[in-house]
Amino acid sequence: EVQFAESGGGLVQTGETLRLSCTVSGFPLPDFAIGWISQAPGKEREGVSCTPTNDANTVYRDSVEGRFTVSRDNAKNTVYLQMVSLEPEDTAVYYCAAPCKAWGSHWKFGSWGQGTQVTVSS
Repeated sequence: EVQFAESGGGLVQTGETLRLSCTVSGFPLPDFAIGWISQAPGKEREGVSCTPTNDANTVYRDSVEGRFTVSRDNAKNTVYLQMVSLEPEDTAVYYCAAPCKAWGSHWKFGSWGQGTQVTVSS
């Protein structure tokens, strides 16, 4: 069974930093493209990032490019989302998801976890 355990969310102020973690089980992390999804209040889920299996050229949503960085520790089966210079518009539930694919303005995700709440106050 594929499972995702996201953590690291919380309440921060504008400009602060958070690092989200996602530990996966049920599949070998190195073998899958893995991504993050966000869902802001009252909005649909949308892609945040998608990292290919070879860790080359992670695709980021335009609004987070340069502020969010994905990394992964394959030995721990864990992927991280480092979020800096947070803005109130980043407030959302963040989900870890795999597999993922991103092309142009399109995103596709297989399955995802329960998510972790990120709230950025102004």
